[in-house]
Formats: sequence, structure tokens, C-alpha cells
Amino acid sequence: QVQLVESGGGSVQAGGSLRLSCAAFGYAYGTYYMYMGWFRQAPGMEREGVAVLKRDGSTTYAESVKGRFTISKDNAKNTLYLQMNSLKSDDTAMYYCAASFSFWGLRVDGYEYWGQGTQVTVSP
Repeated sequence: QVQLVESGGGSVQAGGSLRLSCAAFGYAYGTYYMYMGWFRQAPGMEREGVAVLKRDGSTTYAESVKGRFTISKDNAKNTLYLQMNSLKSDDTAMYYCAASFSFWGLRVDGYEYWGQGTQVTVSP
């Protein structure tokens, strides 16, 4: 059973940066064969895709974060990252890591495995 544990969230002022990490456990081959992504959910809003990473390294970003966020993965460490720069108040949300062996994309319902989330709060 794949387990995902996020870390790196916190409070930051607008314009600042944070780097989120997602460590994967429980699968013999680690993250190599996983499609992985970052999603977020603000209070009262639906969960939405932020950035996803295919096994071949190709990426897709939500329009709202293009040019500011970068997703990456270190298979040797079984860890997914999200570097967030130029943060805005609108980026305030709980951020979740997700993984799938069969689906790749920004759709929430395509992923089988989810972490518990890490809170990101951006103040004006």
C-alpha cells in the first residue's frame, strides 16, 4: 500500500517562496513508476490540480501557477517536490500530494493514493 507524507507547508508573505515535499512509502520500486502530482483545496472550494509529473519527466501546470511553481521528483529519495515562488494570497490552501500507476493529469478523481496534506498560508 502506497503511503504519501507531505511536509514543508507554512505561513509566508506574498511574494515569498516555499518548497513542499512528499515522501512515498510502501511500494517496492519507489516513485519510479508513479505518476504524481500536487493538488490544493482552499476553504469552501473544490480540490484542484496544481502540477503533475509524468514518469518520463513531462509536466503539466494549472494556468494559475505557470511560471511560479515547479514540480520535480527525486526517485532515489522517493520524494516529490513543489517549489513555489512569487506566492500570492490566492495560493492559500491545503496542499495534497497524489500518486497513480495508471492515470496522469490534473483531474482529482484519477489518483488512487493521497497524502494528508500540508497547509500553505500566504498573507498579503
